[in-house]
Amino acid sequence: MSDVVPIRLACLDLAGTTVGDIAMVERAFAEAIATQGIVPGTGAYARAMVHVHRSRGCPKIDVFRGIFPDNEAQAQAANLTFERSYEGALERAGLVPMPGVVEVLDKLRGSGLRLALVTGFSRTTLSRILSVLGWDDKIDLAISPEDAGGRGRPWPDMILHSVLRLGIEDVRQVAVIGDSESDMLSGRRAGASIVAGVMTGVHSRERLLKGGATHILDTIADFPSLVLSADVTTHHIGTPGR
Repeated sequence: MSDVVPIRLACLDLAGTTVGDIAMVERAFAEAIATQGIVPGTGAYARAMVHVHRSRGCPKIDVFRGIFPDNEAQAQAANLTFERSYEGALERAGLVPMPGVVEVLDKLRGSGLRLALVTGFSRTTLSRILSVLGWDDKIDLAISPEDAGGRGRPWPDMILHSVLRLGIEDVRQVAVIGDSESDMLSGRRAGASIVAGVMTGVHSRERLLKGGATHILDTIADFPSLVLSADVTTHHIGTPGR
């Protein structure tokens, strides 16, 4: 007998999943490490940007701690520069939602799901993003690592924090969507029934599957049909999907 679990909560990533700001994020990282003496054209810069790419979805301060492992002050300084650079870019250029994402949010909420945006940005940067997007009436929660006790992805804490805050009864009632391996790891560790990797971001299909994706989607526009389908069961876990 199959164990049918209706999805009650969708946890959605920001950069690369619901908004298309990957270039802005990359530039902010480059500017941040440059202020700490790691400049383009050097081997150190190339290694640092490989680390940035590999660590996408993780808390930004943790990314900088990986680049400057023996110097917390340097990591904090780089993180502060990152936040200022990214927020400056937000003010100049705004944010472009992924195609169809507003319709996705409306369809999910209209079907009775609770929605949480989950991100590796700091609370300060997240607040700025939310003010630019104007999605207050489309989501229930927006969670940064600080909101969940300081541990971001690949830990499951932000998803579990959303479960607790929104009164979800069972972690299997959660669907996660993101574009990075850390998104997938976080969703699997939280016990979500659906952990969907979307191909509009930074990591390849192989990386998403390595992280534990249960489904691979071309765009976030495919997410509602997956989440709202009548045949979602716990047996989907471990299958690559479509």
